[in-house]
Amino acid sequence: MPESYLGSCLCAKVSYRLLTPPKAVTHCHCSQCRKSHGAAFATYGAVPRHEVCIVSGEADITSYASSDSVLRQFCRHCGSSLFWSRKAGDWRDWVCVALGTLDTPFEATKQKHVYLDAQPAWSPFPGPCVQQG
Repeated sequence: MPESYLGSCLCAKVSYRLLTPPKAVTHCHCSQCRKSHGAAFATYGAVPRHEVCIVSGEADITSYASSDSVLRQFCRHCGSSLFWSRKAGDWRDWVCVALGTLDTPFEATKQKHVYLDAQPAWSPFPGPCVQQG
């Protein structure tokens, strides 16, 4: 397993380093994640906030409060979704990283699909979409 994981946005103006492997890998089908990514679902992995280092382009990250408790961050140049986090509560010390922006290979040992009830009709998943190990 790598000591750290590198990632970047589409235009490479923003790059980051994760000092620990992402945990709680989740494929989210909620409407906010779908719209944020322009896809059937968004895949995120959680990392403690203090384990995320912005290597370059910190000034190029724009934030959007998609709800009272959630802040989404993306590149202001190319629009790549990078992170989301909670502003308060139990998970405020964690950052969810859009795993599609990772440049370092990463293999999730556990992953799950959430908000399948919100998936669009054009993107049906057959049977239960929970993958373990």
